[in-house]
Amino acid sequence: MATLYVRIITLRDASVTTYRSIRDLTEREKKYLVNEILQVKGLMPLLMKPRNKQSWTREDRAELRVHLQRLSDISPYLIVLALPGSFLMLPVLAWWLDRRRNRQRPPALGVPG
Repeated sequence: MATLYVRIITLRDASVTTYRSIRDLTEREKKYLVNEILQVKGLMPLLMKPRNKQSWTREDRAELRVHLQRLSDISPYLIVLALPGSFLMLPVLAWWLDRRRNRQRPPALGVPG
């Protein structure tokens, strides 16, 4: 009977930890996505310059590169939200997000590896 109680407590603790981890991941990614979308605000007027008979300056081209890089960073989110049946892409998105987070982790200095 005691081992059953220990198993139940262990399962409860694991589920609480998993819930908190998912909640923290969701909050972190939401903040990242909102920040990136806010940074891309000035893209449309910049893209409309050639149509309005204006040419892009060097600064405009550099700004375009930055905007397009930001868009490519958030494109997996946009794919999952925009495509029909895109919920099937959620495991791929989870893998991609985990891969990016692991890649950006700075190396620990002075820790034997």
